[in-house]
Amino acid sequence: MKFGKEFLSQMVPEWQEAYLDYNQLKTLLKEVSQVRQVEASDKQPSKFNRRGSLYRAFSGLTGGRSFQKLQEDAIHTNIIQRGSEGECYQSMLFTSSLEKGSEIEVDFFRKLDDELNKVVGFYKKEVGELMEEAEELSKQMDIFIALRIKVEKPDCSFEDSNEHISLTGIIPSSTSTSTVKSTFARTPGRSRKEVTQEVEMAEETSLEDAKSYRRKASKEIVQPTIQKLKPVSLELLPQVRINVQPETPISTLKCMVMSSTSQLSYSKTELRKAEELMTRALIEFYQKLRFLKGYSFLNKLAVLKIMKKYDKITSRKASKAYLEMVEKSPLGSTVEVTRLVERVEAVFIKHFANGNRRRGMDILKRKIRRERQGITFFSGFLFGCSIALVVAIILVIHLRNIFKSPGRVQYMDNIFPLYSLFGFIVLHMLMYSANIYFWRRYHVNYTFMFGFKQGTELGYWEVFFLSSGLAVITLACVLSNLDMEADPRTRTFAAITESIPLALLIALLCIIFCPFDIIYRSSRFFLVRSAFHLVCAPFYKVSLQDFFLADQLTSQVQAYRSLQFYICYYMWGDFIRRSNRCFQSKIFEAFFFVVAIIPYWIRTLQCLRRLVEEKDVEHVFNGLKYFSTIVAIAMRTGHDLNMGMIWRILAAISSAIATILGTYWDIVEDWGLLQRNSKNPWLRDKLLISNKSVYFVAIVLNILLRLAWMQSVLGLREAPFIHRQTLIAIVAVLEIIRRGIWNFFRMENEHLNNVGKFRAFNSVPLPFEYDKNEMRTRF
Repeated sequence: MKFGKEFLSQMVPEWQEAYLDYNQLKTLLKEVSQVRQVEASDKQPSKFNRRGSLYRAFSGLTGGRSFQKLQEDAIHTNIIQRGSEGECYQSMLFTSSLEKGSEIEVDFFRKLDDELNKVVGFYKKEVGELMEEAEELSKQMDIFIALRIKVEKPDCSFEDSNEHISLTGIIPSSTSTSTVKSTFARTPGRSRKEVTQEVEMAEETSLEDAKSYRRKASKEIVQPTIQKLKPVSLELLPQVRINVQPETPISTLKCMVMSSTSQLSYSKTELRKAEELMTRALIEFYQKLRFLKGYSFLNKLAVLKIMKKYDKITSRKASKAYLEMVEKSPLGSTVEVTRLVERVEAVFIKHFANGNRRRGMDILKRKIRRERQGITFFSGFLFGCSIALVVAIILVIHLRNIFKSPGRVQYMDNIFPLYSLFGFIVLHMLMYSANIYFWRRYHVNYTFMFGFKQGTELGYWEVFFLSSGLAVITLACVLSNLDMEADPRTRTFAAITESIPLALLIALLCIIFCPFDIIYRSSRFFLVRSAFHLVCAPFYKVSLQDFFLADQLTSQVQAYRSLQFYICYYMWGDFIRRSNRCFQSKIFEAFFFVVAIIPYWIRTLQCLRRLVEEKDVEHVFNGLKYFSTIVAIAMRTGHDLNMGMIWRILAAISSAIATILGTYWDIVEDWGLLQRNSKNPWLRDKLLISNKSVYFVAIVLNILLRLAWMQSVLGLREAPFIHRQTLIAIVAVLEIIRRGIWNFFRMENEHLNNVGKFRAFNSVPLPFEYDKNEMRTRF
């Protein structure tokens, strides 16, 4: 793989604009190379070459340097102090004005200097923020240790465990790992993979003397800080307040009555919650440090690669002087970050891993999910099986002339809605699989935005495998149902034949809620937990994965109605004879309204919760949009059940309003498009897809597919060539496809907003609140 692609793949997506613009620098070098090639092809005989070199040697633009000296020392670097703005890094190219391409070379170094200053400025800013965060984490750790002593050993004085945590102190190296890391990080020309492997080997070597490491860490790291800084005494704990955010409906209701912060009660529950929050905070902080070290390494490697290309094209020796300037910059030395990394490791291993280094490092380091070739194979195999089953069902229907059989209407009214539920689920999973593929292709960091646990997120092949597997099982059940009904020998088993859809639904629910570690348990539980948050809305804090899932459920209204039909059909209907009186029941009609409104009502409550927390008026308009959709669905459902002219007019007006509001919000707010003054007319300034026509096609499709759900008010509920249930299923399928298209552009816009704010990490709430003035006297 070329370095440009490797460089892009190793970037932190949200920091992409802060990296060295390697592609633009390479483009400038290509222009220099083209000019050099033209110059080489237009060279005159050797006597003219000698005259040209003599003129060049006496040119005043070379500053009196000989031509040989010019080739060996092509640039001069300088570091300028600009007051409060910090240091500015500049280079000066020595060349003759008669050299072709000299202006482009000057532009190249000017661009390289600008990029280096940008990278150094971003790095210094991030390091400063991390140092401030480290100081706050040190104070939180001191309070946590005091709380642990108070809870676990209430009769113990603090002097018995005289320890102060300082993540920002000067730390003697306890092992040779940091030295090895620093040496590898400064070695030019090495790939990140090689460096990572050698660092990991060095860390594995140090595991043999882990006991001596912990002993040295406690003596060499903790003791020097004790001499300079006072520890937090137990007497200070009463002034500390627990800051546990409400995360359950019960805790939310309690916070409505009392303040969200309360005095410490020194209970084990508080200690357990504080330990959980501190663990998450240290892990997130550790990941920031590792990302920042990777950022420094990648940018130094990019400068090295681009300068080598320059030397090769121009036959100069400019890389040495420029790289020396880079090494003198903050980017060249990661001592502060390395110290923080070592200190966080020591603190985490001691206080959260019981001194077990291997276990502590396993928790701290992110796990990389590996693609399995078997999943790819079985995904293709199952997809092929599903295609074969579809062909088999079509042949059975054609050969047995089922379309003209007397039981056709009865089958479509009773059996087709049962199996269509699984069809909606399979289609939605296929669209999600396609979304993941395109998100990865265009480097959308969906795993970070959804909050997936590192190493447990599903790839597009895994989702495709699950959807293909469900499709094969469903189609096999449909085919067996048709075959058993047509075969005279199996007609006596009508109860078993008609129970196949119910058995399939029960099996699917058992798999989803299965507690055993099979079939991607972490992903299943993540889905169940998010669904539970929706059920308890607005008592849970609304996160992106929660309202994103709620938006998916708004496109599955027909699936909810199929579930409702399952209950009515198998509990109160005569499923053996394929007959039911569901639509003759007032209770069923009432729930026919309710189940369609539930997902939109959940989104309305989520908007209300976000309005209370964020005080943003935008959530008011978003909530009104969902409320208008609730009204439209109620009017359309009333029209479907009553078929009156008044209902039709009300349904048409409410649906038109809801469609206009929903379309505007999708395109302008969720996708961020239709910006009149953007760099890309009527789109937005930043786009991930280079082909702009894709966005306009998506806008048109969104409008057309939204109009599809207005078919019922136009009298198109039935057609002479298609059954009513089939038409309902087609409209539901179109809505699922529209939602799949919406998903990609919604997450693209969210990702670009994170990129614009360089937001690559989640904010983890800290467990304790305290008076900073009082704490300042203690630290």
